[in-house]
Amino acid sequence: MKKLLSILSVAALAANLHAGNITVKGSDTLVILAQKWAEVYMGEHKDVKIQVSGGGSGIGFAALQSQTTDLCDASRPAKAAEIAKCQVVFGGKRPTEYKVALDGLSVYVNPENSLKELTVEQVGDIFTGKIKNWKEVGGPDAPITVYSRENSSGTYEFFKEHILKGKDFVASAQTMPGTAAIVQAVVKDKNGIGYGGAAYGGNSKLLNIKRDDGSPAIAPTEENVINGTYPIWRHLYVYVNPNLDKGEIAAYLNWIRSDEGQKYVKDIGYYPLPKNLRSN
Repeated sequence: MKKLLSILSVAALAANLHAGNITVKGSDTLVILAQKWAEVYMGEHKDVKIQVSGGGSGIGFAALQSQTTDLCDASRPAKAAEIAKCQVVFGGKRPTEYKVALDGLSVYVNPENSLKELTVEQVGDIFTGKIKNWKEVGGPDAPITVYSRENSSGTYEFFKEHILKGKDFVASAQTMPGTAAIVQAVVKDKNGIGYGGAAYGGNSKLLNIKRDDGSPAIAPTEENVINGTYPIWRHLYVYVNPNLDKGEIAAYLNWIRSDEGQKYVKDIGYYPLPKNLRSN
């Protein structure tokens, strides 16, 4: 009986949740882009209301599992455990994944820092604390101040997995509540270093990155991200309950991935999704 009630409640929620209203929650990396999409779409569709909030990819997946958001923004792919938890409440169905943009995950330093480039290994060694002074990588003789995201952040998890190779961040790393806060800290701290989406670079200096000592230093530009030569690139995602992936929500997701929706990706500072990746 409890199982039947659970199935009925899911079906009722899928049928009635937020008619004409869409909630979006998750990745702080995607917040500024999600807000722009919502603003433009609501301007063209007066009967639709879209509410956008951040908190991190992990927060978005938790909200998707508890069915307190329609769309989950994520700067990393869903984990197996997150998918499994969603399936429990989605009637056995996996959340539907949409790629919505490309990002050149950037390494920020203070504008006065003379350093121009680092290898991927050097970046990892700095953020794990193996390298502690800028002079060790060709910079000034000064201690490095590391700024990082909180562990609910998809950017934090992506960076830890792909750059730190699963190792822990240096214990002295200062945890910031969002990427914008990291950039602000680095701009104020001449010895600071941080990381985040290309769109957040602001007044910081974005370093060119080398795959290894024998590779060229590559800037996180659109061309270099799309052709894969910039070594720290990623997709940005939206996940949705497949039971709700219809009507206004489906129309909104289709618009996000259309030529019109994708032009705002570049306006914000990320990179449009190639057309061959816009269909599931």
